[in-house]
Amino acid sequence: MNKPRVMSSSRASAGRLLRFAAVGGTGVIINMSALYALSRWAGLPLLVASALAVELAAISNYFLNDAWTFALRSPSIGRFAKFNAASLAGLALNVLGVWLFTRLGLYFLAADLIGISAGFAANYAFSVSWVWGRDGALLRAGPDAAA
Repeated sequence: MNKPRVMSSSRASAGRLLRFAAVGGTGVIINMSALYALSRWAGLPLLVASALAVELAAISNYFLNDAWTFALRSPSIGRFAKFNAASLAGLALNVLGVWLFTRLGLYFLAADLIGISAGFAANYAFSVSWVWGRDGALLRAGPDAAA
């Protein structure tokens, strides 16, 4: 008789973190593609194109994270608003990190990696604890536990 497969909590968390990072990677591709298309092809001012590109990536990331990373198949406006706020906090940490570490003399690309890491960590922490945190049983079990 086959027993249901239950993943350990740490293995489920590691898998969730990797899925979150993969979704973030798709967000980078969407952001950069949209930024190029909106600024170069559509002729929008860079600041407007950048804001729209960031939001397009955030929308995509929200739906992918909701369905794949956190295995909920029921998007909600409330979670979307929280995810946008968490993304904004991550963006702020990223920019602050770049500004701070370049002022301290670090090469700007190295500073950017630190900023990206800080933004990613904050985004993930907010997502697990606040955006999707009310679904705690699902988060502890991981998306594969429902299969």
